[in-house]
Amino acid sequence: MGAFAAGELAEPVIPAAHLLTPLLIGLILAVAGLIAHHVPAGLNSACQAALGVLMGSYLNPASLHQAAGAVLPLVLVTGATILLSLGAAAVLARMGHIDRASATLGMVAGGSAAVVSTARDLDADSRVVAFLQYLRVVLVAATAPILVNWLLTSHAGAMGALPDTDGELGPVVTNAHQIVGLVLLAAVAVAGVLAGRAVRLPSPALLGPMLLTAALTVSGTLGGFAPTGSLRTVLFTIVGLDIGLRFTRSSLARVGRLLPLAAGCTVAISVACGALAWLLSTVERIPFADAYLATTPGGINAVLATAVATHADVSLISSVQSLRLFAMVLMAPLVIRLSGLALLHSHRSRW
Repeated sequence: MGAFAAGELAEPVIPAAHLLTPLLIGLILAVAGLIAHHVPAGLNSACQAALGVLMGSYLNPASLHQAAGAVLPLVLVTGATILLSLGAAAVLARMGHIDRASATLGMVAGGSAAVVSTARDLDADSRVVAFLQYLRVVLVAATAPILVNWLLTSHAGAMGALPDTDGELGPVVTNAHQIVGLVLLAAVAVAGVLAGRAVRLPSPALLGPMLLTAALTVSGTLGGFAPTGSLRTVLFTIVGLDIGLRFTRSSLARVGRLLPLAAGCTVAISVACGALAWLLSTVERIPFADAYLATTPGGINAVLATAVATHADVSLISSVQSLRLFAMVLMAPLVIRLSGLALLHSHRSRW
């Protein structure tokens, strides 16, 4: 409850406050030796399943319809972003002396909460992944309003804070009937986990519910069971607290040493995504500011808030960001496996 309340208080001043604030609280408690326990495994798995439902709900018919006219450019932009992330991860792994899985997940541009929550399932260091992911979220959230305000000089007075309702009491699922929505949420989450285990998905607790939710929402079979409001806030709080409690003094010093290199890689990816935005703007003849917000690497909530505040094309930006988020979360395990196989092949060829 304390971490939840702290996130509420920090919401106006910190991007992704309900992730970062509990993480910092857990970190302080763990490093100070005040708490030696972690979040229970069962609660962590339930949180992953609910996050999977949330991620899957982003892939809805409205997003697909909005992006249908620019499928090829969007696929190319998403593919280029993945390659940029892999390139930055390779540099970070080599120069920062961290394992490839942690570097790859840390540099994945999108779905920070979902990526961090599954880090341990993919043999990555969740503390390093969280540090890299939230460093990018903070940088994007801090710079996007400034850059867009500069690009949209005609709307210079339109910038303002967008009220965030994530932490408000009220609906906890998107269904008008909350009990029905919660029952559907539990059913889809459990069915997704079981299906994910049956087909041996990597990180079945996240990817199983995510794929099942996407299939149900795209087909129009079911809807109204995605976490929202205070429930979504609780999920983010658990993820942040779980990561924070896993820090030690040595791991804190380790991520501190990564800061200059990680910041450089993050800035490089952001600049490259800016170049992709210019190409998308030129090819599709859309305003550069809209293209920039659609392609900026991560921080979807902050990006959408900026889009609303600057009267940008929210539907376009939401659809592109949502599709990329879904693709990134889905492909992260595969990318890690492929990069690991490539590294193993490289070592064998040397011998």
